[in-house]
Amino acid sequence: MTTPEPSTPGPGIPPAPPAPDHGRAGRNLPAAITVGVVLSAALVVTLGWFPLGFQILVGLALALGAVEVHQALKRLDMHSAIVPIVIGTVAIVISAYFAGQRDLGISANTLMLATIGITALVTLIWRMPKGEQGYVRDAAASLFIIGYIPLLGSFVGLMLADELGRMRVITFISVVALGDIGGYVAGVLFGKHKMAPRISPKKTWEGFAGSILFGVVGAILFVVYGLHAPFWVGIILGAVLVIVGACGDLIESLVKRDVGIKDMSSFLPGHGGVMDRLDSLLVAAPAAWFLMVLLIPGGVG
Repeated sequence: MTTPEPSTPGPGIPPAPPAPDHGRAGRNLPAAITVGVVLSAALVVTLGWFPLGFQILVGLALALGAVEVHQALKRLDMHSAIVPIVIGTVAIVISAYFAGQRDLGISANTLMLATIGITALVTLIWRMPKGEQGYVRDAAASLFIIGYIPLLGSFVGLMLADELGRMRVITFISVVALGDIGGYVAGVLFGKHKMAPRISPKKTWEGFAGSILFGVVGAILFVVYGLHAPFWVGIILGAVLVIVGACGDLIESLVKRDVGIKDMSSFLPGHGGVMDRLDSLLVAAPAAWFLMVLLIPGGVG
């Protein structure tokens, strides 16, 4: 998940302040490592012993990501209904897991879709008192955030609610993280050929090859020894998650370049904003859930 260089903002958009240069790594490594260790420990503890707590953390992280995107879109004079979005985001993510764990007479998928629909409807109503001027633009901002963040993130709850749910989520997160690590290492050591220079100048084809290598090898190990599925499932899962995760990185880079910022925020020292860490995971979550439901027994369709 590399970070793009700041772009030239459009008319009427104030330029973002210059970011400190941390060399080819593109980040403050000591701060990044410290924050990474703390976040990883929190995820391991909650996922291992308190799954609902893990989902609460996911919901809070996505809510913070929604706030970051809300603030970014304001630079384009697009004002989302952030209050119902934040409340809805937490409700969407937790309901997807909770319905899968309790016999409520309604499937997790159905409850998740209902919560998403209600959240979208409330945001449209929330904006009505401000009148017709800019209504479509603001409504589009709200629906963009809902579709980009809580909708995609809710698939983590569906994975966790499946049989072997914890191992499914661990596999998903680990494969995406290994792809990120492989891309970072290979990019720093061997990166020469730009992959998407207009979108993410630091991303290289050599780094992408490292992502594929780390991601596929990691996926094979987790699938075979953790999920007890054939090794070829790991090859497919690893390749797809790395490719889709790279697209998630580029999507967020396009958003940041459009609004003229380098990082979504400075909430996570050494990492930027929450969305700067969630970009690949968000887009990979639906693909991970679908492939595991399709190829590994025990998934909830």
